[in-house]
Amino acid sequence: MSGAGKRWKPYPTYKDSGAEWLGEVPEGWAVKRLKFGVDDINQKCLEEAPLTPFVALEHIEPWTGKLMVDESSQSDGQPSCYQSDDVLFCKLRPYLAKVHLAKVNGICTSELLVLRAQHGIFPKYLHRFLLSRDTIDCITASTYGAKMPRANWEFIGNLLLPIPPLPEQRAIAAFLDQQCAQIDSLIEKKQRMLDLLDEKRRAVITQAVTRGLDPTVPMKNSGVEWLGMVPEGWEIFSLRRLFCVKSGDMTTSTDLFDEGFQVFGGNGFRGYFDKWNTNKGVIIIGRYGALCGNIKISPDRIWATEHAFRVVPFMVFNVHFMAFFLEHLNLNRLSTRAAQPGLNSEMVRNHLIALPPLPEQQAIADYLDAQCAAMDSQRENLEKSIELLREYRASLITHAVTGKIDVRDVAPLQ
Repeated sequence: MSGAGKRWKPYPTYKDSGAEWLGEVPEGWAVKRLKFGVDDINQKCLEEAPLTPFVALEHIEPWTGKLMVDESSQSDGQPSCYQSDDVLFCKLRPYLAKVHLAKVNGICTSELLVLRAQHGIFPKYLHRFLLSRDTIDCITASTYGAKMPRANWEFIGNLLLPIPPLPEQRAIAAFLDQQCAQIDSLIEKKQRMLDLLDEKRRAVITQAVTRGLDPTVPMKNSGVEWLGMVPEGWEIFSLRRLFCVKSGDMTTSTDLFDEGFQVFGGNGFRGYFDKWNTNKGVIIIGRYGALCGNIKISPDRIWATEHAFRVVPFMVFNVHFMAFFLEHLNLNRLSTRAAQPGLNSEMVRNHLIALPPLPEQQAIADYLDAQCAAMDSQRENLEKSIELLREYRASLITHAVTGKIDVRDVAPLQ
């Protein structure tokens, strides 16, 4: 039994559920097809009240079901109606595990199934069952092979649903509410630590690339209002005097291989290709995509796609120092605010830089390499910890709603 099951005891006796993916369930639990205890509410809203909350797929947080939207969101197309205590299940790409328990009446995209618990099914229990990893995996398996995987009610409705007595369903739901709240609180604290680490990284980089490493060095006025004072001996340049940027070459996902030269696009690493167009040690800037503006240095000969810029120097400078300076600029904030955020060459080159002598550029780059490596290690540890907590949360839900653990003594029957 996994970590989620070791802390709590199992039920005294079990019986076969009749479904291989579900396994055994406790004696005393009923097992029946979902469609006999849950209704698929396929009701379109012909008229939309102006203040009616609208839920789209992107508003639901994966694996938690939390809403990430305010009540001002507007619908697109012909939405479906839902009521408080309905469960909204994402049909499109069900592996994303977007399942929300409605707290108010509202409307939602037609890509969400509206499921209403009936006949002795507690809505919170139904929500947790549909969010369990085993259930999500089973539904996802039914969509394999499709270009746009989409679940359907015919399959979901025929899933076997383990049904404890109603007081026990409420106890399981209360137990999971309490446990998941504690886990989510830990995740939020670690996420805040990640945010603080990002702020520290930005501050350390900005200080080093604009002020240098020696706080006692004489300073001079840069003549640039936003740049302010800079160390003596640093020269002011426009980036357009130092380099140009050139786009990579066209590549599609069908061109990629499992091995070969690394491919970098707008959001970073994409896969492998059998050709290369960029030498080792070249600055790569993401040009399009959600992460556009991200900065990489080619680790070897690579293929840069049309969604990335390559920095081509006109003058000699330390590549690592320049990469840190470009990271300091936070180019992503300049990207066009469209469905596909993007940068053009002027957004990159239309900046001024206070450039230290080459030996000082090297010293700053070495310092930042060491500082950022330490912070990256901290980030990796925090991300692993968050991932373990999420895995534990998913495992706990699965163990509780399938009866692998007995929580009746932990959460009294209601």
